[in-house]
Amino acid sequence: MPPAIPTPTLARTAQLQRLGQRRFDVLIIGGGITGAGIAREAARRGLDVALVERDDFASGTSSRSSRLVHGGVRYLEHGHLRLVFEACRERRVLLALAPHLVRPQRFTWPVYRGSRLPRWKLRAGLLLYDLLALFRNVAPHRGLDTRGIADAEPRIEQTDLVGGAQYFDAITDDARLTLATMLDATVAGATVLNHADVTGLLWTDGRVGGARVTDRLGGRSFDIAAACVVNATGPWTDRVRRMEDPSATPAVLGSKGVHIAVSAARVGNLGAVTLLAPDGRVMFVLPAGPCTLIGTTETEDHALPDEVRATRDDVAYLLAAANRVFPLAQLKTNDVIAAWAGIRPLAAAVRSGDANSASREHLVATGPGGVITVTGGKLTTYRVIGRDTVRAVFHALKRRAPRAPSDEPPLAGGDLRDPGAEVAAARAATGADDIAAWLVRAHGGAWQQVWSRTQGDERLAVRLAPDLPYIAAEVVHAVEVEHACTIADVLVRRLHLAFESRDHGRGVAPGVAELMAPRLGWTDRGIALALSDFDATVRRLFTIDP
Repeated sequence: MPPAIPTPTLARTAQLQRLGQRRFDVLIIGGGITGAGIAREAARRGLDVALVERDDFASGTSSRSSRLVHGGVRYLEHGHLRLVFEACRERRVLLALAPHLVRPQRFTWPVYRGSRLPRWKLRAGLLLYDLLALFRNVAPHRGLDTRGIADAEPRIEQTDLVGGAQYFDAITDDARLTLATMLDATVAGATVLNHADVTGLLWTDGRVGGARVTDRLGGRSFDIAAACVVNATGPWTDRVRRMEDPSATPAVLGSKGVHIAVSAARVGNLGAVTLLAPDGRVMFVLPAGPCTLIGTTETEDHALPDEVRATRDDVAYLLAAANRVFPLAQLKTNDVIAAWAGIRPLAAAVRSGDANSASREHLVATGPGGVITVTGGKLTTYRVIGRDTVRAVFHALKRRAPRAPSDEPPLAGGDLRDPGAEVAAARAATGADDIAAWLVRAHGGAWQQVWSRTQGDERLAVRLAPDLPYIAAEVVHAVEVEHACTIADVLVRRLHLAFESRDHGRGVAPGVAELMAPRLGWTDRGIALALSDFDATVRRLFTIDP
């Protein structure tokens, strides 16, 4: 473990004291989208909830996805109709609960002569997609001829183009969706702590009754007592399971997904494009502010989740697929701004076929010591996973589960009556279109709280990087409101700066550290440790392996 970076904030101190001084109904291990969803659901149903995360919230797979909330049109080919129906319903709900973070996105799907998916089959699949959404998507799909495709995406390859279709799904900010859900859980009463590693389980009369936890920032270890423990650690699931049962067979089979970011101007896509890679699998070209995201691969991988990275072959595969459909881009390896990989934790018990065709359905199971383990699932259906897991928690507690509250409040920041009006108000306040749009997309109705920090200190209105919309006030807000404790917490997950700059934020890191230092009690040595830790994180996440 690297030297501890001190973060003696009053809020964190209070969380540590609370976690070590009481017995909770449920302790959730894992702070990704699944753990956050379980915490929110459990707290809203009246349970006393604790959650700990080894790194930062969303630091694993939940910040390395395709940033989509979608029904999963490609799952139709593999017959996963129930999952698609469930995901379409959840997409509709999340568009309402978090309109700032989950936004409708038009997708164009071109079809070429000789494609393994002909036009008629695509139209039939998209009709079924509309049907499974109960025709309540943003808009129904529509078929396009070659002229229609060219009008929608003028820079797309025209040779052998025979037409295609358009349909709607939704894009999201995966890390901030996780964070908004976690903040909602705390509003409902949950106690959550990031950078807290479970090093062992506590046993009482043959049952797991809590966990031994080490604060990775302060170095102190303490016990958390809980009547029920939930393992929601995604790719790290089997690490926790073996604390409960050393002979446990693998419950998770990892599938590596790689994405790359390139300049949006180089690709020239006007919206999202669904395409077939040269090997026939479905992938996406997605708008992402100043960048275009291209992804994803889908390969079995046995690397440790902490060590998984993109390889040169992964990058070449994605570039070849994009260049085939956007030939004018002529993308090469040195055009890649960032490349990263994540591990999808597919449930071994429901998996069949290869990584591409494997089911994304989830499984909730109870181990010999009473630990409830969640495997599988996808970001879009995280609320469903939360409900199913909380039912298992109430069963373990031998308590009748109350009905979920009838009113479903918006996620943190989601109380936007008119997003367009909010952006206009933010534009008037900030004087910059890109900053206004980003503040509302990221913080929703809380953008004014962020911007108000600049009124007392105009230096907080300054951009962190000249060509990106992120401002210094967001660093302060991240520390004081959003549980950020390290530079990577800010530049990788609260903002997207690390994904959108070639140095992955190294150039702005010293300035960010100076903003964080007085709020986290960092001395000069603490700043040096924080910068060293950030550099190591960037190398771990963004290095492209041979």
